[in-house]
Amino acid sequence: MKKDKFTYRKSGVNINAADNFVKFISNISTKNKGNKKFKNIGGFGSISDIPKSYKRPKIVASTDGVGTKIEIANILNKYNTIGIDLVAMCVNDLIVQGARPLIFLDYISINKIDLKKLKSIIKGIKKGCEISGCQLVGGETAEMPGTYEKGKFDIAGFSVGIVDEKKILYKKNIKKNDLILAVPSSGIHSNGYSLVRNIIVKKKIDLKKNKFLKKELIKPTKIYVKEVLNLVKNNLITGCANITGGGIKDNVKRIVPDGLTANIDLNKIKTKKIFNWLKKNNVDDSEMLKTFNCGVGFCLIIKAKNITKIKKFFKKKYEPYLIGKITAGKNKVKLDEKINWS
Repeated sequence: MKKDKFTYRKSGVNINAADNFVKFISNISTKNKGNKKFKNIGGFGSISDIPKSYKRPKIVASTDGVGTKIEIANILNKYNTIGIDLVAMCVNDLIVQGARPLIFLDYISINKIDLKKLKSIIKGIKKGCEISGCQLVGGETAEMPGTYEKGKFDIAGFSVGIVDEKKILYKKNIKKNDLILAVPSSGIHSNGYSLVRNIIVKKKIDLKKNKFLKKELIKPTKIYVKEVLNLVKNNLITGCANITGGGIKDNVKRIVPDGLTANIDLNKIKTKKIFNWLKKNNVDDSEMLKTFNCGVGFCLIIKAKNITKIKKFFKKKYEPYLIGKITAGKNKVKLDEKINWS
C-alpha cells in the first residue's frame, strides 16, 4: 500500500503563492531617490541611505498594529484602507519626536494566502507610505494554518525615522503658558474597535446594511506627517502628542514635564457624528475619553504668538483649534468641564 507523502503544501503552506506575492510587492514598492541603488524587496534585510542633510542625525523607531479594526475589514470585505491605518499608527508616533519617516516594513500573518486580499492590503500600505513620504522596503508574510481561523489574519508595522538632534521635540521644551491645540481626527482611527464591535453585536446591527457605520468604521487614520514636519521645520511647536489608545489624557500626559499641568477644556472639543453615535449607545463619558480620540487625532503644544502661522499649514478640515493651556501644577493633565455631545 502506497503511503501518502507529507509536504509543506499539504500542511497548508503554499510557498509558490507567497513568492508570487513578494513579486507583486516588489513591483509596486515605493521609490525613493536615496534608495534607487538598493533593491530591498525579496532580500534578507533592507539597506537605506541616511540623508546627508542631517548634521547630527538620530534614529527614531516605532511599531504598531491596527487591532480589531481588521474584523471590520473582514465583515465588509474591504481591505484597501487598513494598510493606510497601519502606516499611520507608526509614522504618527515618529513625528511626536520631530522625526521624518524614512522606511516602513510590514508583517502579515494569515491562515491561508489570499492574493486578492493581500494585494489590497499592500496597496493601502503603499498609499500610506506615499502620504507620509517614506519607502516600503520590506516585510514578512507568514501563512499560519492552525493558528488563525479561516479568513482570519493580523498585520503589524515597523517604521524608522530620522531627526537632527537640534530638532528633537523634548518634553523639556514645553513651558508654562504654552497653548494646547487640537488637530481633528478623520474618525475613530484605529483604537477602541473591540468596544465598537461589542455594541454592534449586542445591538444586532447589520454593518453591511448600515450606510453610516459602513462608511465611518472603515475610514483610514489621518496621517499628520506633512503638516507636523512643516511645523518642526519652521520651529512653530514645542511639543505634540498622537492621540491613540488611552485617549487625550493618557497621551498628552506622556509629553508634559514634571511641575506642569496641561489644562484641557473638554467643552471646546469638536466631536464628530461617529462619537456622538457611540455616546448615545450607553457609553459613559469616562469610557469615551479613555477609549477613543473623541474627535482629537493629534495635539500641538505651541507658543501663543505662533497660532496664526500654524493654521496655514493645515487644510480647513484639519485646522487646529485651541483647547487648553500649560500651567504650573502637580497633575500632568487636568480635564475641565464636559464634552458637549450633540
